[in-house]
Amino acid sequence: MSITDPDPRRPRHTVTAIVVSHDGARWLGETLGALLRQTRPVDRIVGADNGSRDGSATMLKDALGPNAVLTLPRSTGFGEAVAEVLARLEPVGGREWIWLLHDDCAPDAQALETLLRAADADPKAGVLGPKLRDWLDRRLLLEVGVTVDRTGRRDTGLEPREFDQGQYDGVRDVLSVSTAGMLIRRDVWDEVGGLDPFLPIFRDDLDLCWRVRAAGHRVQNVTRAVAWHAEAASRRRRRITVSGDHPRRLDRRNAIFVVLANLPFRPLLWALLRNVTGSSFRTFLFLLAKQPANALDEIVALGSILAHPIRLIRARRARAKGRRQHYAAIERLLTPPGAGYRRLADRIQGYLAGSGFVESAGRHHAGGSSAEDDGDELLTDDHGMMRRVLGNPGVLLFLALTLIALVAERGLVGGTRLGGGALVPVTGGSADLWTLYTEGYHQGGLGSDGWAPPYVAALAALSSVLLGKTWLAVSVLLLGCVPLAGLSAYAATRSMIPGRWTRVWLASSYALLPVATGAVAAGRLGTAVVFVLLPVYAALATAVLTAEHRRARRAAWALGLALAAGTAFAPLVYPLTLLLGALAALAFPRRGVAASVAIAFGVPVALLLPWLAEVAADPGRLLLEAGLHRPELVDPALPARSLLLLSPGGPGMPPLWVTGGLIAACLAALLMRRNRMVIAIGWGVALFGVLVAILVSRTPVASINGDTEAPAWPGVPLAFAATGMLVVAALTADRIVEFRAAGGLRRIAALLVAVVAFSTPLLAAGMWITTGVTGPISGNVRDVVPALAADAAGDGRRILLLRSEDHGGLTFTVLSGRTPVIGEADIPSPAGPRDLVGVAAAGLASGRGGDDARVLAAHGVRFVVVTSPVRPEVSRALDSQPALARMSLSRGLGVWRLTQPVATPPAPPGDPWRSRWLWVQGLLVLLVAVLAAPGSRAADREAVPQEPSETARELATR
Repeated sequence: MSITDPDPRRPRHTVTAIVVSHDGARWLGETLGALLRQTRPVDRIVGADNGSRDGSATMLKDALGPNAVLTLPRSTGFGEAVAEVLARLEPVGGREWIWLLHDDCAPDAQALETLLRAADADPKAGVLGPKLRDWLDRRLLLEVGVTVDRTGRRDTGLEPREFDQGQYDGVRDVLSVSTAGMLIRRDVWDEVGGLDPFLPIFRDDLDLCWRVRAAGHRVQNVTRAVAWHAEAASRRRRRITVSGDHPRRLDRRNAIFVVLANLPFRPLLWALLRNVTGSSFRTFLFLLAKQPANALDEIVALGSILAHPIRLIRARRARAKGRRQHYAAIERLLTPPGAGYRRLADRIQGYLAGSGFVESAGRHHAGGSSAEDDGDELLTDDHGMMRRVLGNPGVLLFLALTLIALVAERGLVGGTRLGGGALVPVTGGSADLWTLYTEGYHQGGLGSDGWAPPYVAALAALSSVLLGKTWLAVSVLLLGCVPLAGLSAYAATRSMIPGRWTRVWLASSYALLPVATGAVAAGRLGTAVVFVLLPVYAALATAVLTAEHRRARRAAWALGLALAAGTAFAPLVYPLTLLLGALAALAFPRRGVAASVAIAFGVPVALLLPWLAEVAADPGRLLLEAGLHRPELVDPALPARSLLLLSPGGPGMPPLWVTGGLIAACLAALLMRRNRMVIAIGWGVALFGVLVAILVSRTPVASINGDTEAPAWPGVPLAFAATGMLVVAALTADRIVEFRAAGGLRRIAALLVAVVAFSTPLLAAGMWITTGVTGPISGNVRDVVPALAADAAGDGRRILLLRSEDHGGLTFTVLSGRTPVIGEADIPSPAGPRDLVGVAAAGLASGRGGDDARVLAAHGVRFVVVTSPVRPEVSRALDSQPALARMSLSRGLGVWRLTQPVATPPAPPGDPWRSRWLWVQGLLVLLVAVLAAPGSRAADREAVPQEPSETARELATR
């Protein structure tokens, strides 16, 4: 039965269509044609032209007749135009409907008929809207209903560029539908007062539908009714003259206003707080992304609401009816609170995608469930989003590596204190680290006015983010370096390596290299951080050398910031990358490359001064890294074959044959005829890293304070070598696939190479899980300062800590009555006092006596503590000293107290120049971060399309 047939069981409908135009001539012709071709003819059609200058008014009059078109001023808003039309129309009989159409919205021929059928099916329906598709790409979904969160952020529940495949078909309750094609009952319109004239454009439909629902009526999206919408105003495809504000600012202001005007009082307070804090944070993000105009729009939009409270109060009074009664149903349609965090993560991912570091996954929206009891679907599909996330190979890789790391590190997770090896036992919080980094004179040890290493500031910043928990920050960086390195390698090779599963192999092989497991076992925090950052260096360096000028320059600033972070933890990073960068600049003589390379390597120098100058003055410190330098952590006779198989020696090393598959795959790449230049570059980086590793492993280096001397650990240069090898192997993976498809011997050879290559991550993971973390690091390391000595030395006196070495010698450390925080051991003590105390400590331990105790007392030492193992000859020598009194002695610890008066170490006045430089350093970090941040994304700079898209052209030619 046709909907126009008389039927006594249903009310007779009369439909008045109102078409509002404003400089929309390029779309208006198709809109009017679609309106006149409706299978259920419209009873009345009225046009309203808001001061168009492109002939839109003439087109309306030609199509509808001069008496059916109302001409209004150019500043008239959409709602005002509709109100003016309705004020001049006589009422009609039956149930009257108003069909609102934009000049850039063309409904399908059956749209009105389908909407009225839905109205017949549900007498409570007050507003109905069609499914909106894109004007150019006619398969692309724009809206199937809209919702918002409590900050006014609009959610459509659709993925970016999601095609319509019938996945949302049906009639569903929604919070709002667009005025582009909205069908609303005339009595409902009159009851709620129509569109608010304060909202001339943007969010007026949301406000109207919210009030309709608060009045007890239903708002439904009828997906079988279709309309194509150009979204000319929101996409900046025409000039907006309805308001003096910028469109983005107007949209944001209206969004906040609608939410605050319609929420009940209690949710209003929470929404107000969220808007104030959220707008402030978004303003900061816009500034960071070099979008000052957007930052200004954000803050001015909020200010324009807060500056006019009377206007908001009046709006709330006008909307008071039914606000509390129906809010429970409306609340279920609002965006859940957790979606805001997902949106923030997507925005950050978008910024990273703008830098070319990660691939953009698009924007995921979240919505609420149906407000009624009819079991409608969710407006958005969070389960679908979770399936997409968990179906991403990079996410699966990260989860798998995290599980492997947790099982292998089972003895370290959940302990009382992490430490051992090169890692100083983790104590204190972020405040202690900030104090250490900013204080002018360090009381730790023998006292020093040297500069604290910059990695202390990096750890302090991360600890602050993690609620002041330094142990958590260290655990994330050290114990989590394997999954983090895998994720970093997977994301960084997006633009370099074809094929996601090839990148999975590369990332897993890289993450499980002996360098990583050795860094965890020996507590090498510096190597762990650099290991995670190396793929970032590769990605950013590629952008510096190959990207267009603006993006290359941003990548250079980002690379400089990342290099500064890596150099702070392991200074050897800087000379290694500097040499490779200089060679790359010579090999790629493009315009601007030299300047970008200069920026990348100038930033670390500027950010790390004057600490970097201190390191350069003592070249041996270039081979050290964050933490303690201990002989037992390195292999003094490391064989060459170990380095060639990427094994740096020391604790936590798997058997050499574990990495044999990777080396074999890289050697097989030499037989390939394609990508010869890339293969040569990769092997060049690999050989360079191995040569530097050989040099490092053969070079004796003294610790920061000269108490030990041992070869440096070659983990960092071997990580460079592994990066080159992995890129070589991964870039030839497509050739192996071709061999596999060719059949015969080539197929067998391809399968053999693939099996050998995949053996590396599988064997490495299996060995690590089986053996666990075997090394000096422990999750339950005891405090190096006994409680007895710590309590008694609490007035500023010091403790001399003696530690037996495997070769029979003793090393000494001076502590300021407490366990040192991370970074304190990396601050050099004055050479004179250190030498005097060293001689005195050796004299006491040998039983020489004499003036040794007086020397220690003069330097504020009150206690002598010997850590495990306490050798009998050492304890006897200390017992024989008349100036020492034994307090406790066991096989694991001995404590002696000086019996003579001990001097109180003086604290020199602070250096004002140091504090000023720290402020400058902080501002420089912020400036570089801003310069490194990507600009606005392409979606934010969308230009007016001059030609239809390829999809539209394809549809047009069918």
